[in-house]
Amino acid sequence: MAPYESDDSTAFGEVDDLPAGRRKAARYVVPVAVVGVAAATIGLVPAIADSGDPDLPEISAQELIEKIAASDAQQLTGTVKFSTDLGLPDLGGLESSLMSGATQSGDGSSADPSSKLLELASGTHTVRVAADGPDRQKVSLLEDAAEYSLIHNGKDVWGYDSASNEVYHSTASESADGKTQEQQEQQEQQEQQEQQDIPATPQELAEEALKSVDDTTSVTVDGTAQIAGRDAYRLLIKPKDSGSTVGAITIGVDAKTGLPLKFTQTPTSGGAAVVDAGFTQVTFAKPAASTFEFTPPEGAKVTEDGEAAAEEQGRAPGEQAAPEGEPEIIGEGWNSIAVFDTGGEGVPPGSETGGEIGSFLDSLGENVSGTFGEGTVYKTRLVNALMTDDGKVYVGAVTKDALVKAANADR
Repeated sequence: MAPYESDDSTAFGEVDDLPAGRRKAARYVVPVAVVGVAAATIGLVPAIADSGDPDLPEISAQELIEKIAASDAQQLTGTVKFSTDLGLPDLGGLESSLMSGATQSGDGSSADPSSKLLELASGTHTVRVAADGPDRQKVSLLEDAAEYSLIHNGKDVWGYDSASNEVYHSTASESADGKTQEQQEQQEQQEQQEQQDIPATPQELAEEALKSVDDTTSVTVDGTAQIAGRDAYRLLIKPKDSGSTVGAITIGVDAKTGLPLKFTQTPTSGGAAVVDAGFTQVTFAKPAASTFEFTPPEGAKVTEDGEAAAEEQGRAPGEQAAPEGEPEIIGEGWNSIAVFDTGGEGVPPGSETGGEIGSFLDSLGENVSGTFGEGTVYKTRLVNALMTDDGKVYVGAVTKDALVKAANADR
């Protein structure tokens, strides 16, 4: 990742070199990315690390962010504990229904990376990670008596779900013959998304959070800590204005390498962290080459990228799906709200929708009204969404009142 560029006013340029897949994936976990905020400048509050244990040299917030940006840890092996608490009710049997729906909307395989995002949206998980430069990475999600692995090795991307013995495979294009520049760009973006669909490390979460820092944000150094046996600084990021559901983000930064070792996001409502991802063990030695080797097990069902999805959508296997439109953004910074127009009616109550999914939505919903008409606010501890009866959706890491105000002003 390239360093931030700074000037005498301590403002930094936007970081735009992250893979598209990381940006896509982190939207499910990091609310400031959900609302699509891209920082044009960073207003930093100069601060010096407090004394603590360990005793490290003083560093300003600006210097620490530059240290993160300049981090170049190409090789590592580690274990990450990943906890998410959005305050959702117990999913019970609904979780399997949602997982099944996610699989059907993807490439028809439980090994498709997109079908695993929902698992990281609740509970506590153990994730093993390994990296050897930009062309070799492995992420393994350890489950009860099973394991899911996403492996990137050169031009191959493999997903393997041991519970179902299913394999997902994608291959980077070797030739651009017969493709327009737009088709090539779409394929490259899709390949990047497949490689990074699971935001399983503190570094990936930290990159998204730092992208959303602007002059509505206070950034300070909040002491030091020991993380996974390594000396670290703590970078504290907080919205300056009220109205956001984001209370604070704390990033534990390795004092030697600048690599984010821990990411914690707390809500304004207090209580347990909404997202808490941190290394419990990490080494920076080169992983064995065998770590990234994969051969489908005997009898495994192998799904090639795009096969099932193209068939379901009536496309040829090599044909790209139509790109989704970008939402309109209301407001700025931490109080930004994304607006989608579905062109239809809002979600009906559970009794009309039927089944567990409708009842689940009802449990999150609260009826509201205003100049915009009537609608329902669906709430979690961090991300809230207002769906109006005429089909508009307002989503952000903001309070219910902020969503209603935005919907009223939009009419």
